[in-house]
Parts: sequence; C-alpha cells; structure tokens
Amino acid sequence: MFDFDRIIQRRGTHSSKWDNMAKLSGITAPDGIPMWVADMDFQAPPGVTEALREEVERATHGYYADTGTWSKSCADWVGKRHGLAIDPAWVTPTPGIVSGIGLILQALSEPGDEVVIFPPVYHAFRRVIPANDRRILDVELVLQDGRHVMDFDRLKASLTPRSKIVLLCSPHNPGGTVWTPGELKALAQVCIERNLILVSDEIHCDLLFDGKRHTPTLVAAPEIADRLITCVAATKTFNLAGAHVGACVTSNADMKKKLDARCIATGVASYNLFGMVATEAGWRTGEAWLNALLPYLQKNRDLLDQRIEKGIPGARSMRLESTYLGWVDFRATGLTSAEVAERVAKGARIFASPGQQFGPGGDGWLRFNFATPRPILEEALGRLDEAFKDLQ
Repeated sequence: MFDFDRIIQRRGTHSSKWDNMAKLSGITAPDGIPMWVADMDFQAPPGVTEALREEVERATHGYYADTGTWSKSCADWVGKRHGLAIDPAWVTPTPGIVSGIGLILQALSEPGDEVVIFPPVYHAFRRVIPANDRRILDVELVLQDGRHVMDFDRLKASLTPRSKIVLLCSPHNPGGTVWTPGELKALAQVCIERNLILVSDEIHCDLLFDGKRHTPTLVAAPEIADRLITCVAATKTFNLAGAHVGACVTSNADMKKKLDARCIATGVASYNLFGMVATEAGWRTGEAWLNALLPYLQKNRDLLDQRIEKGIPGARSMRLESTYLGWVDFRATGLTSAEVAERVAKGARIFASPGQQFGPGGDGWLRFNFATPRPILEEALGRLDEAFKDLQ
C-alpha cells in the first residue's frame, strides 16, 4: 500500500534537510546525502494529503478557530496507542515542541533558573534554554550494557536551589533509549522530593522497534501529574515537521493557565491552519501508514548497524529502541573526531550530525538519520565503506 522505496526529489523544494546541506556542512557535491536533521524522505500518510487537498480546493484559507477536534484527536491517539488517558481540555497547541518548551520555561521559571537535561541529548535543548536566559544543568547519562541510563545519585548531588525544571527526552534522542516505567518513576520521585517541574518531551513515542512499548511518564508515575507537562506531536510520527505544531499537556490548571498566557503574550495562540489540518489528519487516519513504516525503518536500522560494524573496524551503533536516528560510536576506530568527520563529509559526501552538538558524552559519536528510501541508504553505506576502507 505504501511505497517507502520511492525516491522523491526534494532538492530545490525549500527542504532544510536537502537545501541547507551545503550551507551548514560545506558539502557542495551535487550528490551529497543529508543524514542530519530529523525528517523523513517519505510521503506522508494519504489521509493527510487528502485533508490538505480538500483545504486547498476550498481556497478560503482564513484564520483557524476551535481546537476542539484537534485536541480530541490528540487525546484519542495517545490513549489508543500508549494508554495515556488525557482530557482534551488539558491540551495547549504550540508552534512545535521546541517552541512549546521555550514557552514553558518563560511561564514556569525565572531568568537565571537552572534547567536539568541529560546529555548527550537533543541539541535544541542546549539552544532554547540559554536563549531564554536560563542555565543548563547537565547530568550526563551513563553507558550501561549498550544503552543510556540516568544516574539518579549524580542528579540529586547536582541540584541547587536554582534548579527548577527537569527536561526529559522520552524516548531519548540520540540513542533511542525507551525509558522503563521504573526509571521514569524514579525520576518523578526526585522531582517530587526536590520540588521540580518535569517536562517530558515524548515526540518520538510512536517510533518504536523490536516490540518495545513506550510508557508515558504520566502512566509510569501518576503521582507526578500536578508538576508534569507532557509534550507530544504528530509531526515526527507522520513526517510533518514543516507543520510546526505540537501539544503541551498538563492536568495542573494553574500551570496550563500560565502557559496559555505566554502563548497569548507572544502571539502564538493563533494557529497555523495547514499545520492543524495536517496533524489532525495524521492522528485520525495515519495508523495503517505508521504500522507499515515501522518494519521498514527497523530494517534500515538493522542494515545501518550491520554495515557500520562490518565496514568500519571499531565503530558501533547503539542499538536503537526508538527514533530513526542512528547513534554511532567511532571512539574505538583510532581516529580523532575531526578525522572521522572529515572522512564522512569529504570522503563519503554525507552530512551527519556531529556528536558534540548533543553535549557532554557526545564527542566521538555521529548521528545518522536513516529514514530514507533504502536505495539512498545503500548508497550512503557504500560510500562509508569506501571512506574507511583503509582501516580494514
């Protein structure tokens, strides 16, 4: 039903992933392959295209009003897919999750306050926190049996009176760790004991492999509800990143009131018509598409892992449980980070995300987006083989 092998020409279409590659990486070769930013090279679900077509053909693109059906579609999706029961009245639409996090910081903390993050972690966290005059408090993850784990003793020892918010990536990006209910409950307990607000970014929650199940933080630790904001979106799931629409969800009426006030104050409480239409259609019609996509992505993950290990002695991918963002460790190759980066960019003509972007623990790693048709992935892996063949 869905042709994920189809190669779609995205160059010259205002695609950040493809058209920003030369500017950001210096890779000017016309056959450069972008494997950096987190969007997919696949067509969105047909139901999304049909909903947008209906809007275009109506040709009266005025202001969007009444988020009721949108919020209900969000609640229905997370309820069915992840067992997360939310009231649509708890939902605040925002212009994407990163924007939502910025609004949360403004609404619920003060300049100079500390925000805890767990690096190596999504690089936008490191951008949005200081941009809002808050301080980053890094509590580095620990590598244990091939996956990331949180060090709760280190977390508790690192907290100060200025620590106000904990920002969790769940599932984790990079590395694809799906946190266990026990891990989430332990983190919630620290937040309760230390009077911290927990913001759980669960944007990758639908992209799961090997039968893994995502446990929403609110499901794992309902006792945290009054100090929890959960962030979800249809954009990563259904390849709608350009829609710039997310949902921030909390049952705490006072926190929601403050967040809604920031949306009004910053002028973002008027919603993007096309983004709202597209994301609602994704939640309502995209399940069959997603169910077909996940095995395809899992095969791409397995191919990446196998070829990296076979073709680059010393390199290993972390075994992703979620996301489509391969996290590859080059530290045992005997090469420096700069040497690895040069081989990937200049030798293979591939733009991968440098590990240093993700903060402490990222040096020596690269992140590769493998959500692309398999012929493109095969070409990229062949180039990596060639770029590192002297190590064989």
